[in-house]
Amino acid sequence: MNDLDTFADLLAPEGQALLAELRDHDPANELAAATRLRREHPAPLVSAALGQARLRQRAAAKFGADAQLMYFTPNGVEQSTRTTVAAHRAARFAALGVRTLADLCCGIGGDALALARAGIRVLAVDRDPLACAAARANAEVLGLAELIEVRCADVTEVDTAGYDAVFVDPARRSKARGGRIFDPEAYSPPLSWAVEAARTAPCAALKIAPGVPHDALPEDAETEWISDGGDVKEAVVWFGSAEEGPDSPAPGGRRATLLPAGETLLGAGLPAPAAAPAEDEADRPPVGPVGDWLYEPDGAVIRAHLVADVARQIDGRLIDPTIAYITADRLTATPYATAYALTDVLPFNVKKLKALLREREVGIAVIKKRGSAVEPEELRKKLKLGGGRNSCTIFLTRVAGAPTMLLGHPATDPVTPGR
Repeated sequence: MNDLDTFADLLAPEGQALLAELRDHDPANELAAATRLRREHPAPLVSAALGQARLRQRAAAKFGADAQLMYFTPNGVEQSTRTTVAAHRAARFAALGVRTLADLCCGIGGDALALARAGIRVLAVDRDPLACAAARANAEVLGLAELIEVRCADVTEVDTAGYDAVFVDPARRSKARGGRIFDPEAYSPPLSWAVEAARTAPCAALKIAPGVPHDALPEDAETEWISDGGDVKEAVVWFGSAEEGPDSPAPGGRRATLLPAGETLLGAGLPAPAAAPAEDEADRPPVGPVGDWLYEPDGAVIRAHLVADVARQIDGRLIDPTIAYITADRLTATPYATAYALTDVLPFNVKKLKALLREREVGIAVIKKRGSAVEPEELRKKLKLGGGRNSCTIFLTRVAGAPTMLLGHPATDPVTPGR
């Protein structure tokens, strides 16, 4: 029996009964469960149901309560877009006037589901028959089958003419390459093919890894870095627009979007290659002494190279030309960075830090690093924090090139700068 036959059996009444029984399955008891269930059900079906139960539990972090109803493949769990991010992208497509869309490399259908929920009719294409079977089942179980057509095909051979938009999510993992793929041209299909496919559509978006080099990005598109709950999840390259509007992609633009709030910051984009040195210099944030407040930009802001934009917003400056920490003399609210009230700026010295924390009865310390060779856990072991009643945040970084320790508290704490 092949994987498709076994998957079909999962959708039949016996398979559904098994999945329902395994809804609250504890993976620690899997051997006992398998032994018990195989007395009454075919072994391949039991193995498939147990595997699906494990995948649903893993997928809960991305899909929430829907995960217990959905169907997954191992690659589908790893590569699919989490619901919050997919919903944001679908809403942006809808705001651009998109009503029909070709979702290329759809996997188990995570993005197709979000697009359909936004009222967009979707052609979902993938070359993996099992992924397509899961995508069809997901559309059916979530009541979206009328809006989603799933087609098993090579995406490079699909005619997308007639669709308002194209979305491409190339595979960025490979067993042959040992996991994640970092070279955009090693994606499947390659980023260059996806870019050319996008340029033929009225509107398009390409999902890529957030660590993509900026020089690999097309200058006729906008790139959006998206974080969710403070974690950078992906980058999206946007081309064209179905209708002009505030959400229309800005060619050459760089955008940082922070979920779940949906705050979005659009920068000026990359400077022109022929820009004069003085113009380049003007785009850089100033560097100066550490003030009373330290700002840690969101990862999407850093990836999008928009630290200078945030520094201007809060009238801040960098503590070092190579470090993405902003400092300021007064507190200014911004959704794009976390603010800390600083109490100390000290040259790096473990012995002095240990004595200071003991004197202040600090028992809990959050240790962050940027531009430091010291590992936080390595330092934590040396500090040997006891049961003190106070807490603080320690930043291991550089100030004007010198290894430095900054101590402080989140601005939300009832603590004012103490320097």
